[in-house]
Amino acid sequence: MAKKLTLAFLKTEAGSGAVLGLAALAALIVANSPLSADYFAWLKSVHVLQLGPLRLEETISDWIKEGLMAVFFLVVGLEIKYEILKGELSDPKKLATPILAAVGGMVAPGLVYLAVAGALGGPHEGWPVPLATDIAFALAVFAAVGRGLPTSLRVFLLTLAIVDDLGAIALIAVLFSQGVAWLPLLWVVGVLVLMAVAGRRRLAAPFWVLGFGAVWWLTIQSGLSTSLTAVAFAMVVPVNPRRETGQSPLRDAMHDLHPYVAFLVLPLFAFAKAGVSFAGLSLDQALAPLVIGVALGLFVGKQIGVFGVAWLAARMRIGAKPTGANWLQVYGVSLLCGVGFTMSLFIGALAFPGAADSPQQIEVKLGVIGGSLLSALAAAVILKLAGRRTAREDRAASE
Repeated sequence: MAKKLTLAFLKTEAGSGAVLGLAALAALIVANSPLSADYFAWLKSVHVLQLGPLRLEETISDWIKEGLMAVFFLVVGLEIKYEILKGELSDPKKLATPILAAVGGMVAPGLVYLAVAGALGGPHEGWPVPLATDIAFALAVFAAVGRGLPTSLRVFLLTLAIVDDLGAIALIAVLFSQGVAWLPLLWVVGVLVLMAVAGRRRLAAPFWVLGFGAVWWLTIQSGLSTSLTAVAFAMVVPVNPRRETGQSPLRDAMHDLHPYVAFLVLPLFAFAKAGVSFAGLSLDQALAPLVIGVALGLFVGKQIGVFGVAWLAARMRIGAKPTGANWLQVYGVSLLCGVGFTMSLFIGALAFPGAADSPQQIEVKLGVIGGSLLSALAAAVILKLAGRRTAREDRAASE
């Protein structure tokens, strides 16, 4: 059953991968066209949500990042919970491997960046930029090239990326937070506990929608990232089927939400975040220490940290390879973790405050785009080769 559910997800993502790529390409084209000013003005335009006495004002960019992407992280959290309880990650060793690899995938890029910055005289403040993995784009690339590969590899990537992102969110909270409003945060915890207790009984879908809406609203008021509490909310959704209906609330939510996430949320996110203007770019900026440090941190640091720790965990018997996968395939996924893109751009904006067209911001964008593209292309080649090799071996075994 778990395998059928994962295959259904892969089928949807394979169809949405092209849509996501086209949305990102469209953003780059628009950001470097005569429509550039209108595009960036649209992202900065403020829109109001009014529900009785509750009022929230956010820019389009923030509505997409903190609003729509909360639904994405909810679906990711639901899938990870399902895999931990019923699927691939129910083996503690297979759960340990992506978690440990995510830690390695955060430490190594930071060290690579600091080494490059020290050697070339770059700013040391940029070390957090290459630490994150962009889940949406990494999954899109995997969906495009992952045909014939074990579905366990996608679960490995998904788990690693979410741990990576949660680590990046925690890092943002420690290094760049302006303070947390504790009263709304305590209310978030209260609502989560209430939903966990009430979830033991049969609850209609509207109650879960209202509960998630309350958690989302309170998270915004607390100043934390909604992605964190969206994953926490997923952990309280029941996975076991109801005796009355024989249906699992968690599986139903995954099934209902996934098409909207794949074909609406992620393409809108890509269109909003992939638009980078290259106006006024010079060769000196393209080869600046900050650019090289971020790019190598993503491309070199990520693959060393993720693959090295995953291999070491398996050798030391504290972890295990994904089911049915070989080390070449794991290496391809490790490369894919170097797609930092939107999360790295977000951290870069915090690490180097200033206008979007400031020299350091432009260098951060160049480094992130360069490192992410190198990682995506290299991963696509390796995973394609690995998929063909696996197909040949399967044909030879069947003859």
